[in-house]
Amino acid sequence: MKKQIMALIAVSALTVSASAVAGDAAAGKAKAAVCAACHGNDGMGKMPTYPNLKGQKEVYMVKQLKAFRDGTRKDPTMNAMAKPLSDKDVDNLAAYYGGMK
Repeated sequence: MKKQIMALIAVSALTVSASAVAGDAAAGKAKAAVCAACHGNDGMGKMPTYPNLKGQKEVYMVKQLKAFRDGTRKDPTMNAMAKPLSDKDVDNLAAYYGGMK
């Protein structure tokens, strides 16, 4: 019984996490044009210090972009890039990069 409850909790958490990000990948692709300068058109960082975004988990990307935007995660370039993004922009970018295979 305990295993069943834990499994139910795990499935519920995954469902909530997946539905928490409901971005539009096509809108994210349009918004990502400026991101390509560092992260590449294919989502692969152009320099070893630039992270790859291709296939990144959407929930993680949303969390990190919002942290850059709000200043709780510090990086002068990314703080400036994320500052003007709306929550919808963030969701769309996460859907775009998360959907790349």
